[in-house]
Amino acid sequence: MALTTSRLILRPWREPDRALFAQLNDDPRVMEFMPRRLSRDESDAFAQRAQEHIENHGWGLWAVEVKGGTEFIGYVGLAAPRFDAPFLPAIEIGWRLAYEHWGLGYASEAAEAALRYAFENLTLQQIVSFTSSLNKRSIAVMERIGMACDAAGRFDHPNLASGHPLRAHVLYRLTRAAWLRRQPLT
Repeated sequence: MALTTSRLILRPWREPDRALFAQLNDDPRVMEFMPRRLSRDESDAFAQRAQEHIENHGWGLWAVEVKGGTEFIGYVGLAAPRFDAPFLPAIEIGWRLAYEHWGLGYASEAAEAALRYAFENLTLQQIVSFTSSLNKRSIAVMERIGMACDAAGRFDHPNLASGHPLRAHVLYRLTRAAWLRRQPLT
């Protein structure tokens, strides 16, 4: 199952994606707001879990390719966070793209496709997104796709040690009702 936009394809993962994903996960620019870069084995395991989730559920963190261009630029999609926080359980939207594909609007464009799938096909009532409070680029994407900051939802990520510079996180939300209000009438 694949989602398409005017410029992108969100699709299941393929074996050749793994080497490119490992490069992306080892890039300090891409991983600046993650606790650490990933080894090749960790990166492959992430891709495997993402692919298995898509196979088992029909949705997840899709591999993203540029139509008529680069076959793999990263992932965008939906996931169930695997840690404990007051706002969970929830489904989150997230993304990670190779540095050379930043600044082109791909994250927002792909995220819009994932939101459409979440609200129209899965009929979810809400999507969340979160990141380190230092990650201004991801926060900007959240705002571009219509998400609103939940000031009361700020939290310290439980998987990061007290005092870690990335521990403080912001929480953004988008309800189905708010998303429907943003959609043009057809």
